[in-house]
Amino acid sequence: MPLIRALLLLLCLGAAQAAPSLDALVGQLKPQLAFYFDGLAQQGRSYQLDGVRALRSSDKFLPGKVALGMAYVLLDTPANDARLPERLSAYRRVTELQIADDNDTWGMYYQLLALDKLRRAGLLERALDAPLLERLRKKLDWRHFVREQELTLIGTLPANYYGVAFSVARLRLQLGWEDASGGERLLAKTMEHYRRYSGSYGFSDETDGEGRFDRYSILLIAEICSRFVETDLPVTDELKGLLRRAATVAFKLINAEGDGFQFGRSIGAYGDTAMQEIFAIAAHLGVLSEDEKRYAYAFAVRSVQKYLGFWYDTRTGSVNLWDGGRRTDAYRGKHRVLGENLSLIHQMRATASLWQRAGFANQAPVADLASWLKRTQPRFSVDWFARGDYDRALVTWRDAGQAFALLLVNGGATQHDNAPYYPLPFSKQRIEGVPDSGAGHPQLLPSFVLSDGTQLLPTSFIQDLRVDEATRQVSFRLPGLNRVGERAPVLDARIRVQTRYQFAAGRITRTDTFTPAEPMQVRSLSWQFQSFSRGARALGDGRFSFQQGAVHRAELKGLANCRAEALSDDARFQAAMGPMRSRLLCSTGPFLFDRPLTVSWTLHHR
Repeated sequence: MPLIRALLLLLCLGAAQAAPSLDALVGQLKPQLAFYFDGLAQQGRSYQLDGVRALRSSDKFLPGKVALGMAYVLLDTPANDARLPERLSAYRRVTELQIADDNDTWGMYYQLLALDKLRRAGLLERALDAPLLERLRKKLDWRHFVREQELTLIGTLPANYYGVAFSVARLRLQLGWEDASGGERLLAKTMEHYRRYSGSYGFSDETDGEGRFDRYSILLIAEICSRFVETDLPVTDELKGLLRRAATVAFKLINAEGDGFQFGRSIGAYGDTAMQEIFAIAAHLGVLSEDEKRYAYAFAVRSVQKYLGFWYDTRTGSVNLWDGGRRTDAYRGKHRVLGENLSLIHQMRATASLWQRAGFANQAPVADLASWLKRTQPRFSVDWFARGDYDRALVTWRDAGQAFALLLVNGGATQHDNAPYYPLPFSKQRIEGVPDSGAGHPQLLPSFVLSDGTQLLPTSFIQDLRVDEATRQVSFRLPGLNRVGERAPVLDARIRVQTRYQFAAGRITRTDTFTPAEPMQVRSLSWQFQSFSRGARALGDGRFSFQQGAVHRAELKGLANCRAEALSDDARFQAAMGPMRSRLLCSTGPFLFDRPLTVSWTLHHR
């Protein structure tokens, strides 16, 4: 046994020595950008990527993403390279081709960032002439999506777009297109929103107080700090303090496989790169300890390796967020294929640059990220988002090398009945929500259909949240259930519920006790679990087994009529990283609901 341990140690040391640096990995993205550059330069609007007419995508950010992606190719081309004059000409042609296309919000930011990078490199006037720059000056303006006097967002944009407007204003200042006052006012507006809806907790509500917190609530402060650095603005102590909180939560959620956020909208590859962004700017600004920097860098390396080995498809030359059973939000549908590639590459290049400035240029990562996470991160913890009439928080449970993120928020308008916002402990390949799922197949939540046809779910109105770290219990109540099918959540007080979670090694149990306000007829009460595990079997009495997968057993109490079925590439049951393979279903009804009723489930996982 000592000899075997020694051999294993040598193998691990060898693997650590052979591990590529972040710079080497990100360098592998350069041919991908050159591939897009050449295709756009040669084919213009006829250019296709993975079967999609890329410039006919209705992606309102695309001109900006194209401008930035092509700018990187110019910056990667040496000054004495014979290809540079033609590439500068191609950049101008593609810019002129897209000048009349919609280029909103994020697209403005990306294009302004491209222009500023070219300016700093002394290439801006060589790439674009004065009349074209003047047209861009008028087009790329934050006032197109923020009312200048009131500083209110136009339309239904979420609150993080104040940060986008701030970024646009700062870059316009760098280009000499406006003074500093707009950026200062927009930053003040962003911070006002933080303070008003997050109080002392420091995480941004994506709505005006509805309680929708997700990956962007944690990421936004990192983006703001990055915009400060990009535009040579000193980062304040207040922002650094908020960034430190975001980094603390991020460490709790990551694993050694490079996986990032597992809840909320726009995750998948973006859930991974969001963690890269938080850690890189935190390292650069010195809010991480030296030990944390080493392991955050190791995560960044692993995350980019995951992109290259999993998300990127060498056969198509594109990231894959959509095919082979993968699914993302309609917002990031495949019609946006070129833009998604370009923005992901930008995020990885930008974070690699920050790591260089933090002293990690061409550095191999440490090899023991998994053991470090186990040693340093709390097994069970809570991070509050907001408290008041309703409580919002994130409870994290680390088990078997993975993080389970119990999201206790309100999805708010458009998201309240989508599974990625349910009050569930999300974890890769164990518990995931189908993007844009609606309430048709609610994941792991008892679903009531009343005699009048109303469907109710226990999702949105969390009160009296209590977290006992000693016993690893979480409890809360809902004064009513959520009436689904509406654009926003609607409190239906005909049924209230008391909920308790119990976490233990290899096991999670949720218990709901539902109480009717008065006797009522229920048409049906049902429960479902869509799982990545294969070979599901119903064993009777609400017990299930799986032949293969991270979840190997499940138990349900309180409902009869249970069955298990295999899923074969059913489009209704696909998640960010692939298709679900089994489905468990239990139901009862109709019945007279005139006394408290308890429904409980337990999942056993590896």
